[in-house]
Amino acid sequence: MLVMADDLTRAETHFEFGRNWAEYAKKVGEVEIYEAVSGLSRLLDSESLAGKVLLDIGCGSGLHALAAIRLGARRVVGVDIDADSVSTTRSLLEKWAPNADVVVEEKSVFDLDEKWAGSVDVVYSWGVLHHTGNLDAALRSAAELVAPGGLFVFALYRRIWMDWFWRMEKRWYTQASPSARRRARALFILLFRMGLLVTGRSYAKYLKHYHGNRGMDFHHDVHDWMGGWPYESISPGEVESTMRALGFEPVRSFVNRGRLLGRNLGIFGSGCDEYVYRRSRE
Repeated sequence: MLVMADDLTRAETHFEFGRNWAEYAKKVGEVEIYEAVSGLSRLLDSESLAGKVLLDIGCGSGLHALAAIRLGARRVVGVDIDADSVSTTRSLLEKWAPNADVVVEEKSVFDLDEKWAGSVDVVYSWGVLHHTGNLDAALRSAAELVAPGGLFVFALYRRIWMDWFWRMEKRWYTQASPSARRRARALFILLFRMGLLVTGRSYAKYLKHYHGNRGMDFHHDVHDWMGGWPYESISPGEVESTMRALGFEPVRSFVNRGRLLGRNLGIFGSGCDEYVYRRSRE
């Protein structure tokens, strides 16, 4: 359970993301791997990972570290503040990529080795930095690791009107009992199904095609969303300003592509905006 503390960068103040991803990893197969590879390929576009080092900050289940290996990365380093995520990532990579050059460590983005500064070909962090307890510092810390000419690939929650509500909900959910969490998820899914219905969409079809969302699973994502504490969000304009100040140029972005209804208000939460930036060679 959550230990309330002033320092939200400490692991013990966070929602137990790793347990969720450990459960999800049990269902990972070639279909999920294919979709994860497709999702990473879409972000990289024509960029090749062949011969490159990729650092996955917040490796979670390990699925996207595996996707990087499938795309030819020479070496993959995965880090996560959650011990369960580290264990899950190691197990998944041992199963699906036993001969790959991989390192998986239990470590925060704020405690990464200085020797990596300015040396990593691709730094990847999808939907993680907004859960660190200090989004601005986490974004800057991760960016410092990118080599000149290298890529920083990341996704962050877009800022929405209902951030205030979801911040309170996540604090409550992270402290709630398992039964209270189940009831909250059931209510969320019921309301979500009603939202699909009134917009003329099928819940069954939505679930059928959901694995196309980077190989993820709807019910595990609901649990992750509802429990995602700490929680911060950011606008595309703020991302652009920060990254340019750090010496990065935009390569491509996928903004306002969230799966959730009412995304301008955030009635069902905030989707992630995806960004790819390149560090100046100077």
